[in-house]
Amino acid sequence: MVGYKYGVSKYGKKRGPVIQMIKVKWLIYLFKIHINMEGLIHHIEINVSDLQKSKEFWEWLLTEKLSYKKYQEWHSGISFKLGETYIVFVQTDEKHLDNKYNRRETGLNHLAFHCSTRDFVDTLTIELKEKNINILYTDKHPFAGGANYYAVFFEDPDRIKVEVVATGK
Repeated sequence: MVGYKYGVSKYGKKRGPVIQMIKVKWLIYLFKIHINMEGLIHHIEINVSDLQKSKEFWEWLLTEKLSYKKYQEWHSGISFKLGETYIVFVQTDEKHLDNKYNRRETGLNHLAFHCSTRDFVDTLTIELKEKNINILYTDKHPFAGGANYYAVFFEDPDRIKVEVVATGK
C-alpha cells in the first residue's frame, strides 16, 4: 500500500469503498490501531407494514447491489450488516398498522447510501425501473440533489425514501 494513491491500485484501477474498508480493518488488526467507536451508529431499526415485501426489496438492494450481508433473521424481522453497523426491519404490530409512514412528518426522512461511481447509479436506476420501483424526482434525475450531486432517489414498499449517491466519478 505504501506509495499508492488512496483509492487507486498500483495498476491505476480505482478501488471501491469495500476494498478500502477491508484494508483499514487489516491495518487496525495488524498494528493494533484503536478507533474511537463513540458516536458510530451501531444499528438502525425500522418497523415495516409488510415484512415479506420489505425483505424482498431490502435484501435485493442491500446484499445484491450494496455490500451488506444478511445478519439475522427471525419470524418477525431481518437484519443486514456492513462493517460494525446493521439495519433491522421488523414487522409492525397489527394494532399499529393503521398509522401509515410519511417522511414529511416527525421521524425518519430518508436513508442515504454511498456508492463509488456514477455508473453504479446509472445501472441501479435501470434495475429499479425494471423492478417497477418508484423513482423520485425523475425530472431532475440524476442531479436532483444539486449540480454536483449524482444520485438516484426512490421509495421502499412503505414509501421510505432511499438515496444512493455516487461519491466518485
